[in-house]
Amino acid sequence: MTGIFWAWTFWGSTAVVAYTYFGYSGWLWLRRQWRRQEVRRGPCSPFVSIVMVVRNEEQVLERKLENLLSLDYPAELMQLVVISDGSTDGTEAILRKYASDAHVNVMLSQLSRGKASGLNDALALAQGDIVVFTDARQRIEPGALRLLLENFADPQVGCVSGELMLGDPSVGETGEGLGIYWRLEKRVRELEAASGSVVGATGALYAIRRNLLVPLPPETILDDVYLPMQVARKGFRVMFDGRARAWDDANVAAEREFARKVRTLSGNYQLLQLAPWLLTSANPIRFEFVSHKLLRLAVPFALAGVLLASLVLHPPVYRLALALQVAFYGMGLLAIARLKRGRVARLADAAFTFVVLNTAAVVAFANFVSGRKAAWIR
Repeated sequence: MTGIFWAWTFWGSTAVVAYTYFGYSGWLWLRRQWRRQEVRRGPCSPFVSIVMVVRNEEQVLERKLENLLSLDYPAELMQLVVISDGSTDGTEAILRKYASDAHVNVMLSQLSRGKASGLNDALALAQGDIVVFTDARQRIEPGALRLLLENFADPQVGCVSGELMLGDPSVGETGEGLGIYWRLEKRVRELEAASGSVVGATGALYAIRRNLLVPLPPETILDDVYLPMQVARKGFRVMFDGRARAWDDANVAAEREFARKVRTLSGNYQLLQLAPWLLTSANPIRFEFVSHKLLRLAVPFALAGVLLASLVLHPPVYRLALALQVAFYGMGLLAIARLKRGRVARLADAAFTFVVLNTAAVVAFANFVSGRKAAWIR
């Protein structure tokens, strides 16, 4: 009986991991072959409100404001709304300097109430037919806004996500660690969009029709999932457009990725509390939501199940599985040695990133069980 239990544990856990990282993508690829849904893109120049909530961003804020004001889009059709959420550095001084611009609306809050409350304030000031969401650190390519808006020429499109690139625009996107993870993630989003809707958006750059927006619960962690899912609930499509790009420094992203990933995964747990309808028929992309978001929360526990079963069971297939796991996690340890180049270095970096991201899922689960709130992370 014990052997049967561990055998079921091994194969069931392996199936969860395999489906999450490979099976779901394969199913999306097949769905695209027989049910492709093209977006009718075309010239689209509505009045646009770009909203951003910032907190202690003096090091990057001025660069970001200049970036937004220099986008290839008519100034008379663009409104910039920036909310300072209890900043204690030079952020407010920078915002005051830009507040004299007729196209810039600034709100300064002495108390930090969280990003969601700041976004609600920003949306109350937004006048555009389309509201564009962005963060302070990432740089948006000059033509990205026009490309993003082309999708709204299709009346069935309610939300469009741009693409976050990790690396230097002059060199290209990194192919290491987080870069590999992001490429896989973006591939899933492309496949989801090709035959339906994307589950969530890229917080660095996404846009929604203003008449489809709903107020955010003040404690919301993932506005870039909560709001797009509300759009899908209303029967509109949520799209991903890889042509509209924002860039982030890969090294900076790596330093903060663990805390950011814990916050994101904690937000997935929170979504089930804020919007229980996500698991009901009221959610038209319920299957995609479970496959894309929720199963990733289960992966670290499935990995533990595979490892434990491999240790207990003795037939050759389980001995081989154990050896492969030891080799894979050992490769992750090699990343600590900071190998500079070569195939081994790339494999080690990918293995290390995989372990870190799944460790973040365990921490997120612990936060959820203990009721600990995720920190404000930009």
